[in-house]
Amino acid sequence: MTRVLISGMGGRLATSIVAAIESTDDLSVSGGYNPHDPELSDPSVPADVVLEVTRPDVVIDNLTRWHSRGLPCVVGTSGFSSDRVEEVRGFWGEDDPGCLIVPNFSVGAVLMMQFAESAAPWFGDVEIVERHHADKPDAPSGTSLATAERIADRGGASADAGDFPARGLAHRGISIHSMRHAGVVAEQEVLFSSKGETLRIVHVSGDYRSFHHGALLALRAVSEMAGVHVGLDVLLQHPET
Repeated sequence: MTRVLISGMGGRLATSIVAAIESTDDLSVSGGYNPHDPELSDPSVPADVVLEVTRPDVVIDNLTRWHSRGLPCVVGTSGFSSDRVEEVRGFWGEDDPGCLIVPNFSVGAVLMMQFAESAAPWFGDVEIVERHHADKPDAPSGTSLATAERIADRGGASADAGDFPARGLAHRGISIHSMRHAGVVAEQEVLFSSKGETLRIVHVSGDYRSFHHGALLALRAVSEMAGVHVGLDVLLQHPET
């Protein structure tokens, strides 16, 4: 039985994934960590792996703590640009236990990013619109940042926004438009266009259960990894898993 320490216990994503863990025969929740809760303020809970789903402003400090304990870690915290990933690689060595940074635990969202990456070389313009729940602590979302970076690596870019700030935040040349609504879990649309045609790739998570499959895959796999990895792509190569 693999013991999972939940860092960020009490949050929406953490609460949902705890339910998924408790439904398995091979994973168990050994305890939770949340410095804002007096009953969960002890980070020394025994564990075999950590699920890190806290806020972007504290995640690096937390990862430093889990690294010092020698614990493999699955990171579901949002806001990991390539610069932040490199920051983690600065103290998390290639031979250290696995640290799997997951921009989005939804299998559909991972496929959406793959499809967008494949489309990028074939279109002259692309923009991203992402919608999340109203109290999400960051904007743009980690998923939109990861999508933009994958598109940019394939040569994709948005049209020049000129002096119009309403055209979205540019990340590596890709315009990202962030919306926050009380009735939304997570949605993202990637819009490609060229002369005479438009391609829209849309993913919608209407329930936190959409994140369960990917989170369980990551928790089961990270103990067999070493060093820092990004995304679930490698774990989705074999659907039978």
